[in-house]
Amino acid sequence: MEIFSLIIIMILAWLAIDFKLGRFFHLKKVRKREYPKRHSQITLFKTGQDLYNDFFYEIKKAKKHIHILFYIVKDDKISHSFLKLLMEKAKAGIEVRLLLDRIGSKVPKQTVRALKKSGVKFQYSHIPRFPFIFYSLNMRNHRKISVVDGSIGYLGGFNIGKEYIGQDPKLGDWRDYHLRIEGEGVQDLQTQFLNDWFHATNESLHDEEGLFPELTTGPILHKLIPTDGAYLRHAFLELIQNAKQELIIGSPYFIPGKEMAQELINAANRGVNVSIIVPMNADHAFVKEASFPYFKPLLEAGCTIYRYNNGFFHAKVIVMDSDVCDIGTANFDKRSLHLNHEINCFIYDQAFIARVKNSLLKDFEKAEVLTIEELEDRSLFQRGKESLSSLISGLL
Repeated sequence: MEIFSLIIIMILAWLAIDFKLGRFFHLKKVRKREYPKRHSQITLFKTGQDLYNDFFYEIKKAKKHIHILFYIVKDDKISHSFLKLLMEKAKAGIEVRLLLDRIGSKVPKQTVRALKKSGVKFQYSHIPRFPFIFYSLNMRNHRKISVVDGSIGYLGGFNIGKEYIGQDPKLGDWRDYHLRIEGEGVQDLQTQFLNDWFHATNESLHDEEGLFPELTTGPILHKLIPTDGAYLRHAFLELIQNAKQELIIGSPYFIPGKEMAQELINAANRGVNVSIIVPMNADHAFVKEASFPYFKPLLEAGCTIYRYNNGFFHAKVIVMDSDVCDIGTANFDKRSLHLNHEINCFIYDQAFIARVKNSLLKDFEKAEVLTIEELEDRSLFQRGKESLSSLISGLL
């Protein structure tokens, strides 16, 4: 028993050292990045079926190249259709590159072989590596980027799988926000995809002129912000601190950490109307419980917390007054703030912001408002799960 206990202690010590040293060396080399403000045409998708119809249609029309990065591609019927479409385009002579996160996606080996045989250039992103195997295992590429012919781009919360079109009976209808971009901003999506492709393959394509066609300007001012396990908190803190009247936050996983939670309380205390919408049910173990320690102080400060119960709410969105709307891949949690590689789009167009706000208000109508009485009525078992969840919240 003593030997077993010693082995457990040694393993836990190794994991802690691996994680801390991996984080230390990562932060030494990572740099803050953001692209210039651009003008593009931007379309918002809120259902997976609408997105897939548009996305698959543009893939079918592609004439030169298709670049796709997803965190998750499932092994199901909709994913098979998606991958089959990519193989057909590759066989037709279209240059297809597919980059998937190694931990998030579980594509069968025979499917990977079929993709490569058809001509699809396939690679996994963020393969765990020595010397910091545990840290690299947790540092995921959570970005979802697609670029077709260098002129149409997509980013947002949807991945590829049946649950994203509401076909998982446990989760029900899937609510998410995803953007289609046409115009200047596509060059930045392309650049970011190529950065991630280079990181995974060591193949540099940034000087390939055919990947960067001439683009038109659009009516909507926006800026793309990629983050690599650092600096996202700066962007979110700036939104919270600059809010004067209203702040709406939507996230499937709400684990902000003490600093971010205190800034939300500060905003409420200075008169900002702070609303937070999260799903009623969770799609991962412990993430729901890890949110609860933050809820009571926020409610006491006057924030409103909505729990969406018309399916699963997966949108990652922030609306700050009528000035800025953020839609992207980052959740409002510690993993997105401090580990994942994400990409978010800050939009500065008041008409577009109003449409997003109206959509969120409709989501509120399909949600229940959380009360302090409900929090205080939790069982000892629930509180115990919350304590455990808090201990591991940085890795959820």
